[in-house]
Amino acid sequence: MVVGITRRWSTDLISYNCQHSASRKNTAAKGKPKGARNIMKKLRKSTDNTVTSLKRKPTADEADNEDTLIEEEDTLVMLKDETPLDEYEQDSSDEEDVDNTIGDVPLRWYDQYDHVGYTRDAKKILKGASRDEIDSFLEKVENPDFWRTVIRKTTGQEVKLSDEDIDVIVRLSQGKFPTRNADLDAPWLDFFTRDVLDMPLSSRPEHKRSFVPSRIEALKVAKLVDHIKRGFIKLDEKPLEKPRFYMLWKEDGTTDEMRRLYRPQPAPKLRLPGHAESYKPPLEYLPTEAERARHEQQLEENGSARPLPRLHDSLRSVPAYPDFISERFERCLNLYLCPRKTVTKTQLSGPEELLPELPDKRDLQPYPTHCNQVYTGHKNIVRTLSIDPSGQLFASGSDDRTLKIWEVATGRCLKTIEFKDAVTAVAWNPNPKLSVVAAAAGKRIYMVNHGVGDRAAAANTDGVFRTPPERDDTTIKSQKVGCAWRKASEGEWAQGLRLTINISRQCKQVTWHAKGDYFATVAPDAGNTSVLIHQMSRWRSQMPFRKTQRAQAAAFHPLRPYFFVATQNHVKVFNLVKQELSKKLAGGAKWISSLAIHPRGDNLAIGSYDRRVHWFDLDLSKLPCHRLRFHGQAVRQVAFHKRYPLMASCGDDGKIMVYHAKVFNDLMKNALVLPVKVLKGHSLYDDLGVLDVAFHPEQPWALSAGADGTVRLWI
Repeated sequence: MVVGITRRWSTDLISYNCQHSASRKNTAAKGKPKGARNIMKKLRKSTDNTVTSLKRKPTADEADNEDTLIEEEDTLVMLKDETPLDEYEQDSSDEEDVDNTIGDVPLRWYDQYDHVGYTRDAKKILKGASRDEIDSFLEKVENPDFWRTVIRKTTGQEVKLSDEDIDVIVRLSQGKFPTRNADLDAPWLDFFTRDVLDMPLSSRPEHKRSFVPSRIEALKVAKLVDHIKRGFIKLDEKPLEKPRFYMLWKEDGTTDEMRRLYRPQPAPKLRLPGHAESYKPPLEYLPTEAERARHEQQLEENGSARPLPRLHDSLRSVPAYPDFISERFERCLNLYLCPRKTVTKTQLSGPEELLPELPDKRDLQPYPTHCNQVYTGHKNIVRTLSIDPSGQLFASGSDDRTLKIWEVATGRCLKTIEFKDAVTAVAWNPNPKLSVVAAAAGKRIYMVNHGVGDRAAAANTDGVFRTPPERDDTTIKSQKVGCAWRKASEGEWAQGLRLTINISRQCKQVTWHAKGDYFATVAPDAGNTSVLIHQMSRWRSQMPFRKTQRAQAAAFHPLRPYFFVATQNHVKVFNLVKQELSKKLAGGAKWISSLAIHPRGDNLAIGSYDRRVHWFDLDLSKLPCHRLRFHGQAVRQVAFHKRYPLMASCGDDGKIMVYHAKVFNDLMKNALVLPVKVLKGHSLYDDLGVLDVAFHPEQPWALSAGADGTVRLWI
């Protein structure tokens, strides 16, 4: 192929990007265009005589016809030679073996080295020898293909551009398509169309609500989980397909195919007439006067009754039946309006098949089984007890106006504190760095530093109560609520009392927050101030609710900012952050007596005076999912273990029921609540039995306070 190039665009042709050729030869194409441009810049600096020397000199015949060979300066004439081309003329097999593997590393990093990269065999690719101006000029003169030769910068090899590459460069420089086979009349395809796509392209950022969990979706998921648990939704059941066509006038031999999918259920048949409906019944079927009077009375009361038998001489003397039309009408209504269903009769070999499968009691261990120790020392009813967070000590309050600190292991009474009224509630502070016991006696709540055990904790406790906080608006608000905070006197300080809080009515319960700074008190007879929340560090009290019904118990959520209040018939869950009512549980209890929250916070148990224990799943429903009826008298207290799946309840029947209460991580499974042991040991006094029960924080043990004046340890 003969190529003629005019002087005007020969320089532009040589300096053009050579990316097309490099991609065709499957070599490293990233370094070639840049290297080619550097070579072409040097060629532009040469004289125009260099370009003219590269042209083929015309012969004598061609000189006469010079106008036919070159028509204009800006024209490229390509003549095809009929001689076959040598297929090995432009063989680049040796060049393809060299491949630089440095990737996208800048080549300027190799300016100080003698190589430009490495081959696939980890061999260095040395830089080519640099040429001076004289060598470059000689190469231009001697090599006729110098103008189409470029140097690949990544390997230092010389690459000769083919005629096809030159043609592509020339066409691009003239503003034409790169290939000659391009279809100029091809339809234009718009990237963006007016049609709405399934996945439209947009650069708009996602809205914040797409990353926040949806509360509505959470409620829908909870509803679906509830329906799945109750069996309303069956996941594994395949829908029944009804046949589209059926034979209407088919014979009765194949009724299953003829009558679609469901079998028609026959209507109830009428009772066949007997001797009583005969026109001449036997004498023993004829009613007496008393029966006639009873029949008339039944007609007046109910408006309908079966007809009495009558004696007729012949069939012709039988009168017309007066209720014939009404009975026929009711019969027709019964045939097409009354719903009917097929009841499958279950064949059972014995009543044992109706009982659910229960696990073995040995697999549910450990749990308390017997009484290990009896703590005696109180002279009256022991109403309340509370265990130290470490499990070494516990406190008990009695009607003998004393608060006693006991050692669990030995049974010794380490300290006794006397009050003016009976101790109705005791709560140990859950903070292990403080040795504080909150005791309620009459209309006062006392903060007691027992001083037994860790001396550092006792010193920290004295430091908290020694200096009262400054008087501010919160102190004034506490006085408006009806609470007065007072530091203990010197005599009370020596006895162990540190702080006294006066409230309006007698306190029934004291419960601490998990962090040990806030605590709540419940006084059922105090009206709107029946539930109060106090802060120990700032000596202040607040009334969380404006209007409160007769509160019976209260508790803080162990993990979340929720507050539970049990009224006489309901349990209300309040969100302390949003300050609103989150949920209201209706258990059907006539009078709630106690409240306990599972350590994980997803389940709740309440005891009631109507001898029941109700178990609630807070994520499932507002109604109880388990109703336990194992007590013969009122249930006084319920409690959960912090580590083991155990729950206990005590009542006035003198029994302590121990349950295996396991909560599964799988939302598809309901909590497993099974009674495993009945503990008996307390004697009844004045129709009172066991008044309080609590679990040991580490061991599967339980402590119970009875009306007989004793505290028992069950292991």
